[in-house]
Amino acid sequence: MSTPPAPFRVGLIGYGLAGSAFHAPLIATTPGLQLEAVVTANPERRAQLQREHPGARALDTPDQLFEEADRYDLVVIASPNRTHVPLARTALLAGLATVVDKPLAATSAEARDLCEFAEKSGLLLSVFQNRRWDGDFLTARRLIEDGRLGRVHRFESRFERFRPKPKPGWRELADPAEVGGTLYDLGSHLVDQALALFGPVETVYAEIDVRRDGAVVDDDAFLALTHTGGVRSHLWTSALAPLAGPRLRVLGDSAGYVKFGMDPQEAALRAGRRPGPDSHWGDDDPAAYGLLGSDGDVEPITTDAGDYPAFYAGIAASLTDRTPPPVNPWDAVATLTVLEAARASAATASVVRLP
Repeated sequence: MSTPPAPFRVGLIGYGLAGSAFHAPLIATTPGLQLEAVVTANPERRAQLQREHPGARALDTPDQLFEEADRYDLVVIASPNRTHVPLARTALLAGLATVVDKPLAATSAEARDLCEFAEKSGLLLSVFQNRRWDGDFLTARRLIEDGRLGRVHRFESRFERFRPKPKPGWRELADPAEVGGTLYDLGSHLVDQALALFGPVETVYAEIDVRRDGAVVDDDAFLALTHTGGVRSHLWTSALAPLAGPRLRVLGDSAGYVKFGMDPQEAALRAGRRPGPDSHWGDDDPAAYGLLGSDGDVEPITTDAGDYPAFYAGIAASLTDRTPPPVNPWDAVATLTVLEAARASAATASVVRLP
């Protein structure tokens, strides 16, 4: 009887919301991966790490991790946005496969350089675009691919919150190097989903505002994208939405699909639930199922189960078989190119055409 292969050892940099609620639990529950160490100097977060993942070592700095690079197979970067590129480059220089939380970089040029460096190094680089595994997105993609909607002409997508008072933290800092604001935070998900469904973009129009008292970074944005295939994507993100619109609305010439409410996986992870074979992970509340059809003839349609665990399962498969990663890092270059065009559009009140 053959001995199962040793799990790939993972070093996680950052144990804030992204590290503690998303990456650590998903890594720890993925067969073939082992959470070996976590970089966090915060005493409260170190205590939280000890409670939640007692088998993982706590390190004070990324340098400690890189000094012992031979102890790891994969580095996951879930630290503030301004650190993504330098830490990812250091990890790749150390010969380590690397996953970076979104956005991959502050600019498309930095992201492009990082992708080229990873390719030349022959190392895995991927970006944690977990919203590709939201149940509503998976359902919309299935309906499009199955032809249930006919020829799609419009895609509407929203990530809206109501946080009228800015919270302390780097995401609310004005320094462009911090890559704060809702456009690059939630907008990274919106644009990535639109590109994943409908491909490259020809033109971008955007309205980007600072609405909340005391805010110094964008907290409200609208993007209108025209894809090369003719579909128009209308995307909203806001921290000042007391009433949220539909999470998704997809319109075709045969039918439409509309869905309200957020995918349940983030709330489950933040509440301490973990994926498992018997956990009904990612199941939507039947009361929140979307509607499919046309005026006067609509029916509830079961939401596909959300599947955030699929990302790290894909990473484990890539490390094992050298298959492509679950998210191609060049997709992040395309997303950042659209976000940069959105900033240019908002600054000039004009439509920006991409090369």
